[in-house]
Amino acid sequence: MSLYTDYLAEIETRKTQGLSPKPIDQADLVEELIAQIKDAGHEHREDSLNFFIYNTLPGTTSAAGAKAGFLKEIILGQAEVAEISVEFAFELLSHMKGGPSVAVLLDLALGDDAGIAAQAADVMKTQVFLYDADMERLKTAYEAGNDIAKGLLESYTAAEFFTKLPEIDEEIEVVTYIAAEGDISTDLLSPGNQAHSRADRELHGQCMISTDAQKEIEALKLQHPNARVMLIAEKGTMGVGSSRMSGVNNVALWTGKQASPYVPFVNIAPVVAGTNGISPIFLTTVGVTGGIGVDLKNWVKKLDENGEPVVNNNGDAVLEQRYSVETGTVLKINTKEKKLYSSDGSEELVDMAGSFTPQKMEFMKAGGSYAIVFGKKLQTFAAETLGVEAPQVFAPSKEISHEGQGLTAVEKIFNANVRGATPGKVLHAGSDVRVGVNVVGSQDTTGLMTMQELEAMAATVVSPAVDGAYQSGCHTASVWDVKAQENTPRLMKFMNDFGLVTGRDPKGVYHSMTDVIHKVLNDITVSDWDVIVGGDSHTRMSKGVAFGADSGTVALALATGEVSMPIPESVKVTFKGEMAEWMDFRDVVHATQAQMLDQCGGDNVFQGRVIEVHIGTLLADQAFTFTDWTAEMKAKASVCISNDETLIGSLELAKSRIQVMIDKGMEHENGTLARLIAKADARIKEIKSGTRPALVPDANAKYFAEVVVDLDEIIEPMIADPDVNNADVSKRYTHDTIRPISYYKAEKEVDLGFVGSCMVHKGDIKIVAQMLRNLEAAEGKVEFKAPLVVTAPTYNIIDELKEEGDWEVLQKYSGFEFDDSAPKQVARTEYDNILYLERPGCNLCMGNQEKAAKGDTVLATSTRLFQGRVVADLPEKKGESLLASTPVVVLSAILGRTPTLEEYKVAVEGIDLTKFAPGKGKPLDTLSVHY
Repeated sequence: MSLYTDYLAEIETRKTQGLSPKPIDQADLVEELIAQIKDAGHEHREDSLNFFIYNTLPGTTSAAGAKAGFLKEIILGQAEVAEISVEFAFELLSHMKGGPSVAVLLDLALGDDAGIAAQAADVMKTQVFLYDADMERLKTAYEAGNDIAKGLLESYTAAEFFTKLPEIDEEIEVVTYIAAEGDISTDLLSPGNQAHSRADRELHGQCMISTDAQKEIEALKLQHPNARVMLIAEKGTMGVGSSRMSGVNNVALWTGKQASPYVPFVNIAPVVAGTNGISPIFLTTVGVTGGIGVDLKNWVKKLDENGEPVVNNNGDAVLEQRYSVETGTVLKINTKEKKLYSSDGSEELVDMAGSFTPQKMEFMKAGGSYAIVFGKKLQTFAAETLGVEAPQVFAPSKEISHEGQGLTAVEKIFNANVRGATPGKVLHAGSDVRVGVNVVGSQDTTGLMTMQELEAMAATVVSPAVDGAYQSGCHTASVWDVKAQENTPRLMKFMNDFGLVTGRDPKGVYHSMTDVIHKVLNDITVSDWDVIVGGDSHTRMSKGVAFGADSGTVALALATGEVSMPIPESVKVTFKGEMAEWMDFRDVVHATQAQMLDQCGGDNVFQGRVIEVHIGTLLADQAFTFTDWTAEMKAKASVCISNDETLIGSLELAKSRIQVMIDKGMEHENGTLARLIAKADARIKEIKSGTRPALVPDANAKYFAEVVVDLDEIIEPMIADPDVNNADVSKRYTHDTIRPISYYKAEKEVDLGFVGSCMVHKGDIKIVAQMLRNLEAAEGKVEFKAPLVVTAPTYNIIDELKEEGDWEVLQKYSGFEFDDSAPKQVARTEYDNILYLERPGCNLCMGNQEKAAKGDTVLATSTRLFQGRVVADLPEKKGESLLASTPVVVLSAILGRTPTLEEYKVAVEGIDLTKFAPGKGKPLDTLSVHY
């Protein structure tokens, strides 16, 4: 048996699934293809040639290295293939996106054969994915008097790799396809339970929406061959929830354009739309592929004769349709006028200026944002090497500055980390800038795609500008199944080799960590001035400003140490009143959302903006409960304003947890963790000395809106309800329906309780233990009428709980406790009415491994209430994922239903819940169980 015959066997297996041959990424298989191509009489020569040309992945894959080497042999006349001329060999190299292909092109361009050198130089002028070693070769050759090198540098200075590209079409015809009504989560486009297949783009494409939807999209393409399909969230926002590149990849696969004829299943330029626009993190991902995001505004609030919104019996605004986008509607986008028109162009429907900023149009022209980022870097290098000023080819950075206006917290952070802006110029919201990234996180269900992106952009090592980078194993922590066993070790090795601290040790020395990525990033973020990017929508830190991002943006941040984005507007959130002693901080979080909607007439002012939350006295773990939830508020990010003492406490806590990581053997050979501790020490010194106090906004900063949360109004626990039976489909599965527990009249049956995910911290697990102690003391024993799944977010927390005596209480009542020496290899499908102590990680919240039984009503501390995520539907009963605080979840699992307020107060009596006293400026009392 050879690798090629194994590949043929795999092809036959894929045929049964309706799939094409899997793209090749390994050099040893390509070497076999080459041998068979050279053998003129080989029975598999024709197929081998096709696989070599059309099915070999580019970039820094080992397969690309073998392919580039053989093409070099053909160009130099060392090998002859009738079907691959020298010109065709150069064309193939031009589509291989850097790495070994650029190395070959430079070898040829700087070689002794003048004719070949000229041809290679012409191809090199179209390439942008050059790294330091490639640029150093060019610089050395130029300084040695090489004319080819000089010509390349002159071309790069003029940015001919961009200016000679075709302009984007002035008019784009689109045909509409309504994917769903209401908010569309990325789970519809790329379901979490199919995370294992994301790196296999064709296979993963089969999971988008439904097979019926895919057939309907294909039919639309046949009916309208000159139009591009525009995928729509009717009466909602497109792409809420996770920041999935796989979702955009799937949309592009079915509706976009092939990026290269020689790279299979990599499509670009999808068109997506929503009545309320596109979720911020999803819109960034669309830009990565050069796609178009449309804010349709096709439904608007109906107004009465006084200009006031008309509301229905539920108090919701009544919407009326401005224009129809029902499936099959043909529309026209004018990219020059930046407007959406009716099919004949006679009626202007909506202004699209936000979709066609100069920067976004550059992405579209270049086929994605990566080419622009690398192109700008290449132009700067070339101009500096030649000692000339680079011409203004790219759209200038949009720099907005208002004289006399102060800065919000996020504006301060961006100004401190901006790259390439006018020196000394103060920038305000709306400025479009490059910003340095301090911390980068990659998670395991998107990590394989980040690997592919890094290989495609020919990156080999994490940028030295990045202070800390971490690869998690949390999204596949619950079940060590065959898919995880195949994918996780490969991912961890690649990322560790690239320079990241990894949750699992590729060498098998330290204990495998499955800690939730955002919790780890929250610990390794050691400055309130940091910029953080992570491959998950809940990358929302309590220090600095963090952005959830797609796998491609994560790859770009890892490779370059920066990202490009506009400085977001901010909404200021402050608090007044006093928190009732029986309330949990999770209730403050839910109340913030509810009170914001009430204060703003039902409009979500948080959407697409930064929430600047003035928490002041809450340590990092607790503050994270708020910042984490801002993803569900549809905010772009959040910034937590703390006082000096609290920030120092949070940094000391971060230091201690980083040291534990070092003690466990997780330090990378590049010294990442030790440098983070040193950085934390330096920041603490600055705060204590007064040279640079904790970050605060200026008193005269300008906000889009200000929300004041009245703590006095929060008198009972709150539940975020998916409202699955709402007559208005667009109102279902949003995070905006926040109800007090009294709404349920102690009659809402609960089939499963879940305490876990990134929304809980050490204090939450301590609350579970204390409630069990209380109930045992009062009743003699504790009996669960519904299963309770408890998942600590990190091993550090479990170790601390063991030291403090809480873990043994949980063990006493558990009917199952995870065992890392024998991890589960099959996902649980049935639950008993017991306590389950599950492995640290995402567990039920992720929905890709563990799930509740179909049709269950789940009460959880997690963040996800989307349809089918935590619990799927039965034909006769919809599954529900309701979200609440830890005490409510625990008590509901014990009772088998939602509690009354009186039952709840009795259950939490004597438990030290969150201490939160806004405006008093006092550090936390260490007696709080949340510490």
